[in-house]
Amino acid sequence: MASYRYERNIKEEDLRPLKERHYTRKERWNNWWDYNLKWVVLAVIVVGFVGYCFIGQYFFTVHPDYNIGVVAPYYLPEDTVDALQTQLAAFGEDLNGDGETVVTLNVYTLDYSGDAQSDTDAYMTMAGTTRLAADVQGAMSAIYILYDPAGFEENTGSLRYLDGSLPAGDSDEDWWNMVYRWTDCPVLTGLDLGSYGPDATQSASGDSQEYMSQFYIGFRGAWNEGSAKSIAPSEPLWDKLTAGAVSTAAEDAE
Repeated sequence: MASYRYERNIKEEDLRPLKERHYTRKERWNNWWDYNLKWVVLAVIVVGFVGYCFIGQYFFTVHPDYNIGVVAPYYLPEDTVDALQTQLAAFGEDLNGDGETVVTLNVYTLDYSGDAQSDTDAYMTMAGTTRLAADVQGAMSAIYILYDPAGFEENTGSLRYLDGSLPAGDSDEDWWNMVYRWTDCPVLTGLDLGSYGPDATQSASGDSQEYMSQFYIGFRGAWNEGSAKSIAPSEPLWDKLTAGAVSTAAEDAE
């Protein structure tokens, strides 16, 4: 009986073990890239994205030394905001050591009058309320420029009295003891704010000082150690901006 080997026509050399192939360094390198290229590309994208965010956040983003909250039923003219930020910075200090003094005005559009609003106005108010709540809770702004200080204090209860004391729980209604009119402050009325023109949010033109004359300015209170630490650096700026001021806000409460 013929063996299985001859029946299947298996040759002698077919039974010899195959010699292991040794790849060159270049071949091994090419094989590695073939199997791992997609992971390398993914890693580069992730590292690049993280690096971009880090560099952008810490080297190319302006970090303000002072945040000032502005609460009004409408956006302020861009020219007025720019002029205010420049002029107010002259009274501050470089708190973060980046070589420049920067004041950022954070404008929150809120209408406390209770008048009927369109869907667009209601959306703006909701967005403004959310952003302002984050500002107040995080003690981001120490100084507030307010169109309606009565509505602001009623809704946030965050202002302190002009003498630096904190209002009692049942005394938030005497808001006039917590703010100066813009026109009460010689330093503020002396700022060179120039004029404003039409922009993306409004179509009017006018004098920025005249525009700001309808506003008030107040300083937030600190009811805990964290808030006190956050607002403390803005105390000297507040003192400079309100130097020589005598409040006449009580006249508006009559």
